[in-house]
Amino acid sequence: MSAPHPALFIGHGNPMNTLEDNINSRAWRDWGARLPRPRAILVISAHWETEGLAVTAMPCPRTLHDFSGFPRRLAEFSYPAPGDPDLARRVAELLAPEPVRLDQEWGLDHGAWSILAHLYPTAAIPVMQLSLDRGRDAAAHLALARRLRPLRDEGVLILGSGNVVHNLRRMDWHRGESGFTWAERFNNRVCRQLREHDLAGLCQLDDDDARLAVPTPEHFLPLLYVTAARDAGEYLTLLNDHIEYGAIGMLSAWVGHMKATT
Repeated sequence: MSAPHPALFIGHGNPMNTLEDNINSRAWRDWGARLPRPRAILVISAHWETEGLAVTAMPCPRTLHDFSGFPRRLAEFSYPAPGDPDLARRVAELLAPEPVRLDQEWGLDHGAWSILAHLYPTAAIPVMQLSLDRGRDAAAHLALARRLRPLRDEGVLILGSGNVVHNLRRMDWHRGESGFTWAERFNNRVCRQLREHDLAGLCQLDDDDARLAVPTPEHFLPLLYVTAARDAGEYLTLLNDHIEYGAIGMLSAWVGHMKATT
């Protein structure tokens, strides 16, 4: 049997990473060169929350510009990847008996395309998004995410997009690539839990550091969809581990074998 397709969580940070040549965008381009080409991509983005579950099921998802205050060239950016309605139905099948709406309206938000622009710049691979159900806590998201594990055996890249540390109100633009003490502590704790495959620990977000690092859960939850797809004893590689502006963690996690660069 061939190895399951890798799963990947990426700390996406500032939408301008889409257009800039920086430490983050260069890392993402490198990872794209190391990833096997998937049949399709399922993105769980921090930027699509719904009541209940939904998966994009249109043949041609639109590029959403779900932000304001950025340069015009970012608002004009397009990532014209196709969708895959058949695979959307497969996702709904795996999540049954939970009801999953086959969405025809959302498209691809910047949590998806800011990363995919570097991983797969030709936009030739089908992409779907699975929403984050607001009504579930972290443990419930983890249980749901485990049902998606068969997709890796079917050549699908499960791609989580968010940030382990994400507190916009505490950002300090003068800090550059350094984190507040609480942010560093929480980030280090998550790194340890990921290495130890401590899934129950990852769901514990009720202490002081967690409340500062994860004031709202939507940027943290996509990580659970990737770690839930990891098999016991499987490779886990932590990447791009730094904190920007005091309170935005760019930590990323790769599940599965990583191809060496040539």
